[in-house]
Amino acid sequence: MQFRKLGKTDLSVSAICLGTMTWGEQNTQDEAFEQIRMAKDAKVNFLDTAEMYPVPPRGETYTKTESIIGEYFKKYGDRNDWVLASKVAGPGRMDHIRDGNPRLDRKNITAALEASLKRLNTDYLDLYQLHWPDRKTNFFGVLGYTHDPDDQAVEIEETLSVLGDLVKAGKIRHFGLSNETPWGTQRFLHLAETLDLPRAVSIQNPYNLLNRTFEVGLAENRSACWPIRHWRSVCWPASTWAVHVRLMAA
Repeated sequence: MQFRKLGKTDLSVSAICLGTMTWGEQNTQDEAFEQIRMAKDAKVNFLDTAEMYPVPPRGETYTKTESIIGEYFKKYGDRNDWVLASKVAGPGRMDHIRDGNPRLDRKNITAALEASLKRLNTDYLDLYQLHWPDRKTNFFGVLGYTHDPDDQAVEIEETLSVLGDLVKAGKIRHFGLSNETPWGTQRFLHLAETLDLPRAVSIQNPYNLLNRTFEVGLAENRSACWPIRHWRSVCWPASTWAVHVRLMAA
């Protein structure tokens, strides 16, 4: 197994990261445990999940994936062998997440993280990611962009501020972006620098043979020495979801 530094951090992660979004829906807990053990035997040390998982998202299964991982750590006691990443959900049509109003503000991020830590049976996350932007923009394969002057998006400054406080508190070691645009990526980098707040250390966006949008704008951001963590890196079918290949910046 090849290992790489996660951006400018001191975290050494396997080139292959174990994805988890089928656990609790397409896969049982026993099957999830088996996948984790197989990955560990192959020297994988990077585990990625999200509060929203499993997919497709449903109220009946919401948070089940994190709970399965927490049960695994409870049984095997090897939490410290893993670089553990999770994600906080942004706004969307999901009434089952935080009373139907998940946002990337201080109240929501703090509550989401505390709940994730409890489910995962850990007191910290190595990487905490914003699953998608709070503002209205095009992501998850949506083409085109229409500006909405009435968009009441949470300011990026507030999101960065609470993440900075969580880093100081030792609740998270680093934070990353996901499904973010080139504009959003640069705003996070610029504001972190000007406000002396923690810098995002990674971005997890789609990139594969059929989806080359990364090459249009985000590729230039690699000059900032970001790890580009690609999800659905081979193709779309569910059979490829369990393991995600991450291509890290040099």
